[in-house]
Amino acid sequence: MFALVESGSITSFPKGNKGIKIGDYNYPPAVFTLWSESERNAIGIYTVEIDETNRKDEKWYINTDITYAFGSGKVTGTYGTATAKAIADTKWTQAQIDDPTLVGQAPDGADTNTVRLEGLKTIKKELIDSQCAGILAPSDWRVIKEQETGSAMDSGWKTWRGNVRTKCNSMQTQIDNAANVDALSALFTYTTTDGVTSRPLGEFPVKE
Repeated sequence: MFALVESGSITSFPKGNKGIKIGDYNYPPAVFTLWSESERNAIGIYTVEIDETNRKDEKWYINTDITYAFGSGKVTGTYGTATAKAIADTKWTQAQIDDPTLVGQAPDGADTNTVRLEGLKTIKKELIDSQCAGILAPSDWRVIKEQETGSAMDSGWKTWRGNVRTKCNSMQTQIDNAANVDALSALFTYTTTDGVTSRPLGEFPVKE
């Protein structure tokens, strides 16, 4: 990404795929590919340097737009302070429920306990529920067979299915107990220690 600096200010961001006119001079596209950085700087074109210090994982945070500035002989783009996404559900307020002009109106029968936007905890718990159901689904027929025929399910399968549900509940408790977004994201973050990769949330048990 390039920036054109004129009289100390950024005036445009040329694409770099075609020529550019600066003042009375027309420069070919090669200025962006074959010229050195110092040669480009001499005519006011700078490669933009992006500082991602404040940029955070968009699964958990809302990043700001990039702000561009020229100084100390270079053009930099920086992010502002990221905002953590809501960890808890957002409920409808009575004013929103009563407002007929509101985009995305409240559903019929909504009250101030009705969820308007799901928070990260709800989203992640629903994810765990879905994963749990997906793991158990291939062996659900064993449960149905036992119910319909009275033929006892193999104890190993029964124990494993119970362990899967127990782990699901444990994971959801960990999610509920997360104090903030950073604590919640840490549960899902894998790290490697002594060659072993794991995450605080743990994993569902595997049927042996």
